[in-house]
Amino acid sequence: MRIWAVANQKGGVGKTTTVVALAGLLAERGKRVLMLDLDPQGSLTGYFGHDPDRIEGTVFDLFNHQGGRIEELAVQLLRETSCPGLYLLPASTAQATLERRIANVRGMGLVITKTLKRLAQEFDYAILDNAPSLGLLMVNSLAASHRVLIPVQTDHLAIKGLERMMHTLQMIHKSQGIAIPHTILPTMFDRRTQAAAHGFRELLRLYDRAVYPYPVPIDTKFRGASLEGLVPSVYGGDTHGVRAYNQFLEHLHKEPAIQLEQARIRALGLQA
Repeated sequence: MRIWAVANQKGGVGKTTTVVALAGLLAERGKRVLMLDLDPQGSLTGYFGHDPDRIEGTVFDLFNHQGGRIEELAVQLLRETSCPGLYLLPASTAQATLERRIANVRGMGLVITKTLKRLAQEFDYAILDNAPSLGLLMVNSLAASHRVLIPVQTDHLAIKGLERMMHTLQMIHKSQGIAIPHTILPTMFDRRTQAAAHGFRELLRLYDRAVYPYPVPIDTKFRGASLEGLVPSVYGGDTHGVRAYNQFLEHLHKEPAIQLEQARIRALGLQA
């Protein structure tokens, strides 16, 4: 099982859209995919028609479980979606209380790692949606993941907000000696505006090879997909945004270094 955490300590940058788009494309390729909603706001849960204020059987239960095996409970919490092969482990707004109640309880930082270990034979991929804040749930997510995907808008405030996420990864590297592989994904890119072009160029300057050099463009079909509870590739077909995520997925699988370097050179030249 490949495990990707989609995280950024800045909100509104396209985290949930990235989770749903990538998960849907993988499921269409015949993969079994699990999405975990670790955000108490429950955007991913709401996307698929569940109310995080009312739903029972959620990520919260994994952390609040008394007795028995967390790993076995996880199987009971899975929800099917309208997309074949795509499953959801939903969120509850009660997850917001975990930090206060059990953050200092021993072993709580590895709950998601244990959960996914149990489900490793059931799924090919797990994609974790995170809240825009560093806490117990994000610590779990980063501990469990093989790679962190960091969506970021190409505007000044979003790029400033990205500094917090990068600082978090640096802190983990320094304290635990573990460098978490990560990829910065520019999102909601409007090539018609100078501000977006400048922001993209700034991302490349600041973070160099960590930046994926093909930004995901603004795609109005994403909003319609979310209203219908469908993955974007099913709702909108082969739109600009879907093609961008499909290309990004290929990158995550192959990471063609020479092509990416050429793309960076073109991006820096064209956006200068």
